[in-house]
Amino acid sequence: MIQKQITNRRTFLKGLAAVGAAVSLPVYIPSSAIGADGTIAPSERVNLACIGVGSRGMIDTNGLLRTDAGHLAAVCDVNAQRRKRAQTVVDGYYAKKYAKNGYKGCDAHKDFREVIARDDIDAVMVATPDHWHVSIAIAAVKAGKDIYVEKPLATSFGESQALRDIVQRYSVVFQHGTEQRAMANFRYACELVRNGRIGKLQKVRVAAPGGKAGRTQKPENPPDYLDYDLWLGPAPKVPFTPGACLGKGHYFMSDYAASGFVAGWGIHPLDIAHWAMDADRSGPLEIEGTGVFAPEGPHDTPLKWDVSMRYADDVQVHFTDSSQWKLGAEGVRFEGSDGWIFASRFKGLDTGDKSLLRSVIAPNEIHLYEASNDDQNFIDCVRSRRETVSPIHAAHSSTTACLLSNIAIILGRKLKWDPAEERFTNDNEANQMLSRAFRAPWHI
Repeated sequence: MIQKQITNRRTFLKGLAAVGAAVSLPVYIPSSAIGADGTIAPSERVNLACIGVGSRGMIDTNGLLRTDAGHLAAVCDVNAQRRKRAQTVVDGYYAKKYAKNGYKGCDAHKDFREVIARDDIDAVMVATPDHWHVSIAIAAVKAGKDIYVEKPLATSFGESQALRDIVQRYSVVFQHGTEQRAMANFRYACELVRNGRIGKLQKVRVAAPGGKAGRTQKPENPPDYLDYDLWLGPAPKVPFTPGACLGKGHYFMSDYAASGFVAGWGIHPLDIAHWAMDADRSGPLEIEGTGVFAPEGPHDTPLKWDVSMRYADDVQVHFTDSSQWKLGAEGVRFEGSDGWIFASRFKGLDTGDKSLLRSVIAPNEIHLYEASNDDQNFIDCVRSRRETVSPIHAAHSSTTACLLSNIAIILGRKLKWDPAEERFTNDNEANQMLSRAFRAPWHI
């Protein structure tokens, strides 16, 4: 689609020049229109839409605004206040950037289907609550849009599998919002592990912030500025409470985020563990775990958890909430036969042998995908059709590990998983938990 747009605009500009030559009249083409002033010509820009512009969505909106060759043409949210705020931010930024180019403004939509139906939108960012990720992403893929989907990918294994399959079938560009693969310290740590700097990998310790208990609220009428039924979408129909969809309560409610922070935050370090283990197309063989839940209130996902997983080559992964280790709020510690290395978003890198952190990855060794910014990487790949730093198979694999962990926590028994068949081999009840029902008329 982008190439078609580029061709059409270039043909138009060439046509204008030809007319001017034929009648011997000067034709003024602004330098910005062809990129001669160092800017990206409009024909070369990727037209984007952000669907979901709450707290996380606004971070994504600001990130996309600052990309080279990305252009935010529309924002979308069921909350009128949020979409107006996002529209104002985008218009304010572009009014300055394109002041001399006749900027016409960013459109604001309530319904994601209006965005997806637009022929001028090349790619969409999906930053809604988790329960909407896959439905919107699949609709976008079927409409020929490239997609950036916030983490975690899905609220059930079945949804994640469906999105993976359709992304691969349609060959669209996909980016997962786990971010950390575009951070140098994580890439370097994974390269050290993959190149044997700590010997044979034996154990990986993974931690993420735990869940939160919530206060019970009385149902009330939704505010006029919110389309509550559309906010619910495929989730069960329940009375409106402000904490669920006007705050951040949905992060810890299984109707909207099946496992809470097990996947909501845990996918960050688990995704890095998979990268270092070369497990982007596989998964655990065995999973068992326990969890602590709030005794009352609307938040019904784990507050604390302790999960053990066994991968190929007998690598053990110990996945807990951060209250159960002393290394910080989050991170990954790789333990091998010859040493260890710790990687964290907030604490950087550490290792027992400090000289390891000066180790140079030789040209003939394993070099992992290098990207300095996940937003820019997405735009670059939409233009080049190259695979992104966080592709769909990796997103599906790390999401699956989180969701299987949650199932093991709920059932409280050891589960055996076949990564090739993508089924539990010893527990029919667990297999039934791999998918979840959608409220009509929504489906995938």
